[in-house]
Amino acid sequence: MDTRHLVDRELQPLIDLFGRVDLDAAPIADIRAKAAETYAILPPPAIAPEELLIPSIHGGPDMLAFLFRPAQARAGAGAILHIHGGGMVMGSVRQMQAGPAALAAAAGVPVLSVEYRLAPEHPFPAPQEDCHSALVWLAGQADALGFDAQRIVVAGESAGGGLAAALAIMARDLGGPALAGQLLTYPMLDHRTGGDACPYRNPVTGEFIWTRASNRFGWSALRGAYAADDDRRSWFSPSLADDLSGLPPAYIATGGLDLFFDENLDYARRLAAAGVPVELHSYAGAIHAFNAIPTAAISQRFTAGLLAAAAAMTAPAAG
Repeated sequence: MDTRHLVDRELQPLIDLFGRVDLDAAPIADIRAKAAETYAILPPPAIAPEELLIPSIHGGPDMLAFLFRPAQARAGAGAILHIHGGGMVMGSVRQMQAGPAALAAAAGVPVLSVEYRLAPEHPFPAPQEDCHSALVWLAGQADALGFDAQRIVVAGESAGGGLAAALAIMARDLGGPALAGQLLTYPMLDHRTGGDACPYRNPVTGEFIWTRASNRFGWSALRGAYAADDDRRSWFSPSLADDLSGLPPAYIATGGLDLFFDENLDYARRLAAAGVPVELHSYAGAIHAFNAIPTAAISQRFTAGLLAAAAAMTAPAAG
């Protein structure tokens, strides 16, 4: 179905900028090179980061991470662990600095963005374990960085949003670190989407930017030989979780034409049914990665909402 006429007018240049690329049609090196060219259009970060090496607690190698520290930090506030997007197979903290820098500036808290290992070279659970190691490290730096360890929030876009949701489940299952919230921007949650077992049959989603073929490729790369039949399956694909109770409050933003629209709404509904506070925003006419055009009115509404949620979730505890 041709859905271009449904795309917000200010976002339509994004379709031509990205073009149509189904990730299974090119070698992974070519995919990453093309993605790097696309990411180069992103605005420069508002805050210059500090480069760090974070140790793994799961037996993996040390990880690169970028720490964004605001010029004026809010006393008693928390911190944010940011996880970049890229379909589980591409992207890096170097290429995606604007988002975490904006979170740090708006919320007035330190933001750590982690360079997790990518699939298919490093399938599940390597990316999830890297993110968990970064969360443990960040929580241990509360005194040194001057934040409240009980006010940590996980945040991410697309694959990074899926990994942030998985990390919230991991932290619950493993007994910590404690989380105050999760900021999920069009998160990649359900490995079935776009495949034969897909429970969503929405004819107007997923035509642009991130397609069903790309989604099948990304999830297959992450899955590797994992059968998704043990207690870790919700760490792999959060939509597979049988129990979503006990998770931190969630802010979920998605686009009405995004391939992830239905899985995002379903996840929000299930979180709410499990007693988890959820704030859900769906932007009509928005395709995947729509905020890559920051001047569009719809992107400005999205950004204002996300930054306000980041500030609220990391705010000093009342009393």
